[in-house]
Amino acid sequence: METLAIALLAFFAVGWFVLAGADIGTGMLAPWLGRNDRERRLVLASFAPFFLGNEVWLVAAAGVLVGCFPSLEGALLSGQFPVLVALLTGWILRDVGLWSRGRGPGPRWRTGCDAAVACGSWTVALSWGWLVAALLTGHPYAPATGPTALLTALAVAALFAAHGLGFAALRLTGVPYERARRLVGRAGRPWQSFALTGALLAGLPLWAGGALPLAGTTASPATLGLLVPTLLVVTPLLVAVQAWIWHAFRHRVTGPSYL
Repeated sequence: METLAIALLAFFAVGWFVLAGADIGTGMLAPWLGRNDRERRLVLASFAPFFLGNEVWLVAAAGVLVGCFPSLEGALLSGQFPVLVALLTGWILRDVGLWSRGRGPGPRWRTGCDAAVACGSWTVALSWGWLVAALLTGHPYAPATGPTALLTALAVAALFAAHGLGFAALRLTGVPYERARRLVGRAGRPWQSFALTGALLAGLPLWAGGALPLAGTTASPATLGLLVPTLLVVTPLLVAVQAWIWHAFRHRVTGPSYL
């Protein structure tokens, strides 16, 4: 059961980085891809059908961490509290911008919401880089500091942005697509760029997570015996729903139809 719990945590973490990395990266680049109101609406519409489903993977990973690794979760929560506050702040700011954009009184409101989406996306990406820096330096229970933390945070954020750029080149049309395609074109076809950055993002939580003492911090056998089988039943349903969403919205976006 312990091995299955670790495998489930890794699976959900990898799923979030690969899938949600696409919408976070696209949100980071939204001000550059979309230069006016209509173009920005098109950029947001490219990932609007996916972001809620993608967030489920992070919620599932957090649930596995809390339920199956309670002592580790407590130590991480207290030790990395500033990082988690920044992460949650960015997450909330981005989602508020997405949900509120079409409900305001005018152009200034929409511009403010667009700024919230971009700033929130950058905050989420940089926060993950900050956390990864602590794990890679062997200090998982304290926020990373110094040049290493800064460089790692910027590198992880750049990886998110590159992943979002490949996603945008696969989803957009018109002028925003041309902007994305000009940069992706240097690295080959859009799907090749998206696959490469997806593989790198998949490896990131596995590499960084190796610093966590997962094997020695699991819950009691009785708790694992209840939670792990339940998760094994629910996980195929999550994967099926996620596959259906990506299949249903597989075509390129030609208008802001999702907002």
